[in-house]
Amino acid sequence: MLNPIFENTYKIRYSELDCNLSLKPSSLLQLLQDIASEDAQNKDFGYSFLASKNLGWFLLKYHIEFNDIPKGICDIKIQTESRGYNKLFAFRDFEVYSNNISIARATTTWGLIDLKTKSMGNIVEILSDNENISHFEKREDDLKYNKIASIQETTNKKEFAVRFDDLDVNQHVNNSNYILWALEALNFDFRKNKTLKTLDIVFKKEAKYSDTISSEVQVIDNTTIHVIKNQKTNEDLCLIQASWE
Repeated sequence: MLNPIFENTYKIRYSELDCNLSLKPSSLLQLLQDIASEDAQNKDFGYSFLASKNLGWFLLKYHIEFNDIPKGICDIKIQTESRGYNKLFAFRDFEVYSNNISIARATTTWGLIDLKTKSMGNIVEILSDNENISHFEKREDDLKYNKIASIQETTNKKEFAVRFDDLDVNQHVNNSNYILWALEALNFDFRKNKTLKTLDIVFKKEAKYSDTISSEVQVIDNTTIHVIKNQKTNEDLCLIQASWE
């Protein structure tokens, strides 16, 4: 079995910084997706393996805890570990380091989907012959997902059209776009003066090219609750809850 911990060092670029010179949340999610994809590819359960079976990984849940946010042009190290799978889901953890100090941890839950039928694949059957991934086992220091509250009163709302460049290799909206849409519903002063501490995301349905998306937010002190909806069907596509300081 290959080393379960995979790591890469990334140089943060100007294009990945916000007006506070902080790493954008969407940029961080893209980096986490990149290293997860590279690790899965190296261990033979990534894009090349799945494409031949008309399957794709889809992200179900995120929980991220921040001790700090990278600022300016700097190097960060990201480690990821595939935590294994059960019948329906696979699990992956991340840790982000700056100057060898842990600044963020994340845990994620994934599923396999048949790209034609949209039905979920049986992960045990699909990956049973792969020696680089095993059954999931809990640990005492595992991060825990927070339950996302329902919006009771909308503070603000914005609408977006899904563009071609929002799509990923599976032709649905890349997961990093949902956090972009969600946080854009917050006002400038809130974003300018607040720092993310925790982030919970639940992906419920995919968005497709030319869909119109509504992003609603409720602000309750230092907590923001977000829902991304398909404007035409009124279906919830993504739920997000963030805490700030």
